[in-house]
Amino acid sequence: MTYRVLILGASYGSLLGTKLIAAGHDATLVCRDKTARLINEKGTEVRIKLRDEDDHRAFRSGDLPGKLDAVTPEDADPASYDLVCLAMQEPQYSHAELKDLLQRIAKARVPCMSIMNMPPPPYLKRIPALKDASLDEAFCDPAIWDAFDPALMTLCSPDPQAFRPPEEDANVLHVGLPTNFKVSTFGDDKHDAMLRTLEADIEAVRADGKDVPVKLRVFDSLYVPFAKWAMLATGNYRCILDDGVQPIRDAVHKDQSASREIYGFVNDVVVGLGAAPEDMVPFEKYAAAAEKLLKPSSAARAIDDGATGIERVDKLTKLAAGAIGRNHPVLDRTVETVDSRLKQNATETV
Repeated sequence: MTYRVLILGASYGSLLGTKLIAAGHDATLVCRDKTARLINEKGTEVRIKLRDEDDHRAFRSGDLPGKLDAVTPEDADPASYDLVCLAMQEPQYSHAELKDLLQRIAKARVPCMSIMNMPPPPYLKRIPALKDASLDEAFCDPAIWDAFDPALMTLCSPDPQAFRPPEEDANVLHVGLPTNFKVSTFGDDKHDAMLRTLEADIEAVRADGKDVPVKLRVFDSLYVPFAKWAMLATGNYRCILDDGVQPIRDAVHKDQSASREIYGFVNDVVVGLGAAPEDMVPFEKYAAAAEKLLKPSSAARAIDDGATGIERVDKLTKLAAGAIGRNHPVLDRTVETVDSRLKQNATETV
């Protein structure tokens, strides 16, 4: 069966879109008019390095069996799709045209898979320990999610690292760390069967007989995507300094003892929320991967470029920890630093 998938976000979302159309499914990317026209004219190009090869391969949408196109938020018809994927940064959904699209998605009752670092509030309501917790402070505009049925929202951890090369057009994406997407099930037989079909079809894709990295892995546990929280708290948000930024590698390895401590604390919080210890990723595995992350995180780069709003998984983690009576001074300090930098940026833009 061929599924039709609507993906909100044409940057990081083009990676998932490429994996889907390579597997024979169809994908539509939601983006700005200029980017949509570029994609509809030239297609997308996603560069992935295959195992045991020195150079990245270019996977062009026009060469793949599935169909890919792009539309603006105003022109998207969510009721025409089997699945909606949320692949933008959480603050972006507060823009008027995207708020309107979200309401139409909720009304159409299409199952949604978020691949944001920031779990949407409807997904958090599926977590018993957080169902009634006060988490709104972490979100840019929490009310825009009120119309969504939690049973139709699942979460996919955006573990693959990718970026748009600054010298290239907006239809090009370079994958720096080709790890896997990890998605939790919906708890609905029909919707979970769709996820497992997509998982199997992506797994089967080959290029010249070779396996292609970046898979979709489906888990029954609600907590597997939360394994990313420790990575974000240890690396991504600690890239943000009082007076600048630093690479993820430095944030993790400059003081590995402190990094191990905060990583372990956040993993303990997730276990305290209900996760099994085996849902978590060991610090050693993350630290090894961080050796290759030579740039500041996207959150750090955004703040350094003057952003006044970013995804606040750091604050969400602090609030979730507080919901079960936990706190950590390093995490508190990280949240204070991010708050301060965002406030400074907001003051400078007035």
